Amino acid sequence: MFPVIQIGSLSVQVPGLILIAGLWLGLIIAERSSSRHGIPGNILYNLAFIFLVCGIIGARLSYIVQYPTAFSTSPTSIVSLNPSLLDLWGGIATGFIGTLIYGSRKRLSTWAILDALTPTFATVGIAVGLANLASGNAFGTSTNVPWGIELWGSHRHPTQIYEVILTSLILVIILYYDRKSTDKPPGVLFLTFAALSSLAHLFQGGFRGDSNLIVGNLRTIQVIAWITLATSLVSLGLIKKKSMIKNQP
Repeated sequence: MFPVIQIGSLSVQVPGLILIAGLWLGLIIAERSSSRHGIPGNILYNLAFIFLVCGIIGARLSYIVQYPTAFSTSPTSIVSLNPSLLDLWGGIATGFIGTLIYGSRKRLSTWAILDALTPTFATVGIAVGLANLASGNAFGTSTNVPWGIELWGSHRHPTQIYEVILTSLILVIILYYDRKSTDKPPGVLFLTFAALSSLAHLFQGGFRGDSNLIVGNLRTIQVIAWITLATSLVSLGLIKKKSMIKNQP
C-alpha cells in the first residue's frame, strides 16, 4: 500500500491523484472518438466536469447518510479530500443524473452521451483498481496462491490487480469495436461495456474479502453484477431488434 505522499508538511492522497489521472487520460482517449457519436469535444469535457462535480458531492452526501458517526466527532471531515470517505455507487448515481440533465438541456441523446463517455468509464475503472491497490481497499480473501500479496496481515488474492487487468482488456475491446463497427445503433457500445464489466466483477467479486456474503458464497458485488448483466443484455436485444425493424424495407 502507498496511500499518502508526504511533501514537506503537505500530505497528498495517492488514490485521489490516481483517480484524477485516470479521468484525464480517459477524456483524452474519448475525445478522439466522441465525434462518431455526435458529441463535440468541448461538450464531452463539460459532461465530464459535471459528472465529476455531481459525483463527488453525491458520493460524500451518500457516505454521510450511511455513516453519520464518522463525522460526529469531526464535522470538518465533511469537506475532507480523503477519497475513502466517498460512496462510489452514490457518486456514480448522482454523476449520471447531473450529466443526463445537462445533456437533455443541450438536446443530446442519452445513449450518444453514454457511448461517447464509455472509454472514460473504462479508464476510470482501471484507475479505481490502482487507487484501491494504493489504499488497500477492495482487498481479496486469504489465499496460498503464489501471486498473492501481503495486505492487512494476510496473504491475499490481488483483487485490485485483477480489476486493473480485466478492465484494461475491456478498454481494448471497446476501442477496437468502436473503431471497426461504424454502423452500430446508439447505446450498443455502452451496454457492451456494461455487460463485459459485469462479467469481470462476477469473476473478481468471488475473491473479494470485503464484500458481504448473501447466500452461500454469493457476494453483494456479484448480485449487483448479475442484475447489471441481465439489464445490459436485455437492453442490447431491444436496441438491436428496434434497429432491425427500422432498417427493414
